[in-house]
Amino acid sequence: MDVNTGPPGAVDAERLRRLLGTPDLAWLIERIRRRLAREQPLTGSVSLAHPTDAQRAAAERLLGRAPRAGRSLSVRLDIVDAVVRRSGISPDGLATAVTALTGPVTVLSEARHEEAHAWEAAYEPLHLLDGDVPRLAGWTSRLRAEGLVRRLARTPRAARPLLADTVKALRALPADPAVSLPAFAARVLGSAHALDDGTPLATLTLSGIRALTGFPDGSGAAWRRDAWASAGLLRDDLSSTVLTLNLRGDPALDWLADVGEPCVLTLRQLVHRAPATAPPTVRICENPAVLAAAADTHGADCTPLVCLQGQPSAAALALLRRLHGSGTRLLYHGDFDWGGLRIAGVLLRSVPWRPWRYTATDYRALATARPSLPPLTGTPVEAPWDSALAPALAELGVRAEEEVTLDLLLADLA
Repeated sequence: MDVNTGPPGAVDAERLRRLLGTPDLAWLIERIRRRLAREQPLTGSVSLAHPTDAQRAAAERLLGRAPRAGRSLSVRLDIVDAVVRRSGISPDGLATAVTALTGPVTVLSEARHEEAHAWEAAYEPLHLLDGDVPRLAGWTSRLRAEGLVRRLARTPRAARPLLADTVKALRALPADPAVSLPAFAARVLGSAHALDDGTPLATLTLSGIRALTGFPDGSGAAWRRDAWASAGLLRDDLSSTVLTLNLRGDPALDWLADVGEPCVLTLRQLVHRAPATAPPTVRICENPAVLAAAADTHGADCTPLVCLQGQPSAAALALLRRLHGSGTRLLYHGDFDWGGLRIAGVLLRSVPWRPWRYTATDYRALATARPSLPPLTGTPVEAPWDSALAPALAELGVRAEEEVTLDLLLADLA
């Protein structure tokens, strides 16, 4: 709503400009407009610190007397209001005079209400996503509350199409089979560069992907590459790999399995030429030391084994999803610490698995057998596969890496 009081003919515009329209009274007009915008009464005094001689002289002419001496200059608004009324310049008073001189004043409360309504309308695409992808409901609430969209888009008008494209991209994820990021952007968003690094759309989409896949916080080019890959979007298909032992399904894998040697599979191989067979059971470990020890100890007689080497790579997810889809039972073991539980949770959100010596019972037995385990550090997380595991870690307060349980794991792999 704009403040624009009084009919135009009620103001003597020429005399008004001479009285209040001089540069030396601009500070006074600015303070009056500020009060009108805040719906405050035009009474009391307004002040100017460190006025010039010209500004003091202009105030003296306006008031018809010399203002009080001092470092600041004060003018009573009710006196100015009386001047413009008695002189006939603005019979309806000071508010009418100022709006006639400088134009309508936008009332801030009304402007804020209109802006809030515009932002609410801009967020409408997120409301639709809540129903379509329930896993993202918490993320959309945080996005509205934390202000990231406002910082990226600046205005509601720019935010709505930005969020519409973000929703369009997230609805199409995760991509299975994996696809190159530019090809996905071209197909879904109409431009191969729509998700280039640094764009607001890439920032929001990557934030949603982390909520969708559980990919952890991080920074840097390698982290962004792996975060995109967690949803099946590839910056390249050679740098993402997975370490395996005794998988079969093509001549190279069969040869390595015959001699019991580990194999590194790239995402490109898994996308274009995946193993043709799937074993009944595949065990998964977190650390390469487990797979190396299994190869040394059992060789070709070892149960098929996949190693994540930390966070699940796009190659690991592609392989495990393919195995699960072919009926393979997946059994997982990781470190007994908060980081290990976090990795296991990320994997569980992407592909179903069952624990392999990775429950609260296993942890308690290990802590009892090894009283000198190092202290547990880090931020606690839940363990969805065993509700008792996280409380057990918090209670006992020790961590056990996979190498501590190596003898037990090797016995299972025979």
